[in-house]
Amino acid sequence: MTDPITRANARSWHRTGARHLVLIGMSFVMLYPILWMLSGSVRPAQELFGGDGGLIPSQVTLEAYHDGWFGLKVSFGQFFLNSLFISVVATIGNVLAASLAAFAFARLEFAGKRIWFALMLGTLMLPYHVTLIPQYVLFQQLGWVNTWLPLIVPKYFAVDAFFIFLMVQFFRGIPRELDEAAMMDGCSAWRIYAKVILPLSMPVLATAAIFSFIWTWEDFFGPLIYISDMGKYTVQLALRSFVDSSGSSSWNALFAMSILSLIPIFVLFLVFQRLLVEGIATTGMKR
Repeated sequence: MTDPITRANARSWHRTGARHLVLIGMSFVMLYPILWMLSGSVRPAQELFGGDGGLIPSQVTLEAYHDGWFGLKVSFGQFFLNSLFISVVATIGNVLAASLAAFAFARLEFAGKRIWFALMLGTLMLPYHVTLIPQYVLFQQLGWVNTWLPLIVPKYFAVDAFFIFLMVQFFRGIPRELDEAAMMDGCSAWRIYAKVILPLSMPVLATAAIFSFIWTWEDFFGPLIYISDMGKYTVQLALRSFVDSSGSSSWNALFAMSILSLIPIFVLFLVFQRLLVEGIATTGMKR
């Protein structure tokens, strides 16, 4: 007779195997568009829509990458530099401003604190399109249209309530005894923020930085509204330039540059994956 432990192990192995097969199948379904885009970027142009639609091309060519990189009036490398500069500078401002606002809400006492916090949370339900016209008029009067300033400067004024709320929940989990000990040593609120809170908040700061970078890098609507000079285009605007409304679109080049535009985000996630998972998992938990 078969050992009961052996039968239990066999059932467990079968359940684990079936679970992994289901997850692999779901992953393939989710990744299929990206795999097809990667396949389309190395196909000949005439085979892109005239073939069988499979993932394996009959002929592999890198011509689309060359055409995409040098096919516009400006080299695609310039678009990468533009997006990288905007994303990095905006991310720095977003994390700095959001952490300061979150520190005030989580650790300081001031008049109307609960009301201001509720109003801040209320902005999460306010669509971006509602404030679009007033913001555009303001930036136009400041002479900032067709510059990167509308995409960067607001980030330094804690405009993303999501990141403030995320950091508030994390800061509340840090023992207040640390603040009291620092105050007994003569630390001001600024020193408590810089010497106590920030060093203990690396996971949530990394989480906010990663999401801020990704959302800024992938932003299409903001650059579309404020930037008209091709030399200042971001990657997302440049990708749109491959699609011509008259019908003569360079789909191979679009797919090739789209694949390249995913690399910075993919590398960023791989490098900071541990901090990202830790920041999400520990936010709002009492320690």
